[in-house]
Amino acid sequence: MDARIDPLALLGLAPGDAHVVRNAGGILDEGALRSLVISQRALGTREVLVLQHTGCGLLGLDDEAFAREVEADAGVRPAWAAGGFPDLDESVRRTVAALRAERALPHRDRVRGAVVDLAGGGVREVGEEGPPGRDPAR
Repeated sequence: MDARIDPLALLGLAPGDAHVVRNAGGILDEGALRSLVISQRALGTREVLVLQHTGCGLLGLDDEAFAREVEADAGVRPAWAAGGFPDLDESVRRTVAALRAERALPHRDRVRGAVVDLAGGGVREVGEEGPPGRDPAR
């Protein structure tokens, strides 16, 4: 969703090369899943890249505090969670795992995740395992 990122230019793609689904936090929600299922089933795509970035506004966001703030300001509590997360790489891994487990997607074997470094530049792939010495069960 971040306007600082041009996904096509970042990945060396041209218009028409990829479907881009943008949302806050790059997390898998109902709208993103709907778009991905349509992309694969009706439009023929076969790969998914979950791309999140450093400096994301959802990194460290407290969902409950956010919901209270919206309710106090707007008079209505959101029916959805903002999707805040404490760890960027783990958020990417969690989204990739959820997509690989999503039975509505016919092509789940080519789902990968990466992080864009807005400060230093570049894109790094996020593997299934955490950093060395980190317990992935945590």
